[in-house]
Amino acid sequence: MSTFSGLSTALSSLTAQRQALDVAGQNIANANTAGYTRQRADMSAIPALSAPSMFSNQTVAGNGVRVTGITRMDDTFLDARLRAATSGAALQQTRAQALARLESTVTEPGSTGPGAALSTFWAAWQGVGNTPDDPAARNVLLGDAAALVTQVTDGYRAVETQWTQTRTEAHTLATEVNTTATAVAELNDQIRSVLVSGGSANELMDRRSQLVTTLSGLVGATAREREDGTLDVVVGGNALVRGSSATAIAVTGSFTMAAGIGEPPAALDPVRVTWADGTALPLDGGRLAGHLATLAPGSSGGVLARAAGAWNAVAQRVHDVVNAAHGGGTTLAPPPDDTGGEFFALDAARPAALGLSVAITDPTRVAAGTPGAGAFDGSLADRISQLATQPGSPDELWRSFVVDLGVQSRSAGQRATVSETSRATAENLQLSQASVDIDEESVNMLAFQRAYEGAARVLTAIDEMLDVLINRTGVVGR
Repeated sequence: MSTFSGLSTALSSLTAQRQALDVAGQNIANANTAGYTRQRADMSAIPALSAPSMFSNQTVAGNGVRVTGITRMDDTFLDARLRAATSGAALQQTRAQALARLESTVTEPGSTGPGAALSTFWAAWQGVGNTPDDPAARNVLLGDAAALVTQVTDGYRAVETQWTQTRTEAHTLATEVNTTATAVAELNDQIRSVLVSGGSANELMDRRSQLVTTLSGLVGATAREREDGTLDVVVGGNALVRGSSATAIAVTGSFTMAAGIGEPPAALDPVRVTWADGTALPLDGGRLAGHLATLAPGSSGGVLARAAGAWNAVAQRVHDVVNAAHGGGTTLAPPPDDTGGEFFALDAARPAALGLSVAITDPTRVAAGTPGAGAFDGSLADRISQLATQPGSPDELWRSFVVDLGVQSRSAGQRATVSETSRATAENLQLSQASVDIDEESVNMLAFQRAYEGAARVLTAIDEMLDVLINRTGVVGR
């Protein structure tokens, strides 16, 4: 080894330690950057040049050090665990939110809910039965009946509004998925180009990893890394992103909740997610899967369709039981119009909750008595007031629905809490591996700084040796 090779060795150390300091500085600069993964400069010794020959016995040192690469300190398994946990947590959270919102529209228990409106309606019949000769009691009955109809109609429309908004949100989520998938495909192309040219694409990989986690929360996506540095994003067993190309998805199906209630199965057009070519795309995680479960027909477990069906059932039962009793009673109207007719009307062309109305506008047309018992008999009104306690009454149907909704909402909330805890645990494990530790980076900076100073001192020593060799030896005549 020549004397001048020492200069090269010291210079290689200066260069390597400076690059390592740059990496530590990059880590510290991005200590609070969301999604940033810490990096490490990988160093390796440069071996000595050897010229083998028969009589060679020279022992020489190596030729210094070099940075062979900048490693991104991620963990594939922890990333995959976080994406799986994010997918499940997003699904459970979406379901819990849908049920909680539906529960808020029911307003039970409370003094303004449908249960209270039913109680007031039956009490008004009792009032007519107690004072059948009082026109005010009959007017109160008609007013309470109209209030009950309004309560049922408003409850159904609240469910319908939630369904429509959820349908719109599902379409928006599909658009977000397509946009994010396109961004991942573009990053794949950039990363591949950088890696082919021998550069570092760590920051681009950080951004791509964030987007893939976002896709996991949206549609339950998973990722597979390829040898060229790109990621394939998989949804439902098929590639959403492969290399630099992305496949679009779409939300199709009915735009009205009525398609999921009351029609035969052949007439249903449930909301679903498909690929751009119309092929069905099954989802088992993510917010979009939660929306699809919420929008499903009642026969498939859709919570909103079942809630609308409950409102329809209550409206139908009120119509049937009251009209069946009222039709055989007597009114205050003169014969032959003294026979009670329909108290409630029902529009067959509309859902029962929207088609229900009070058929009577004249208080004298309210049938309160039994035929032959006198004009001011109130026995029939009294019997109608007792319908609330009969098996299969509207009150029983409503209580059953409210209890079932409360149980579902509580259970969904518990599952969402557990899933979120699991997701948070996975995120903490991933951050413990990938996030920047300021103390660790400070120690690394000190080590690189000392190594840099040492290499500079070696360079100075060799320079002094060469000065003596060149300028102070071999002078003849001194």
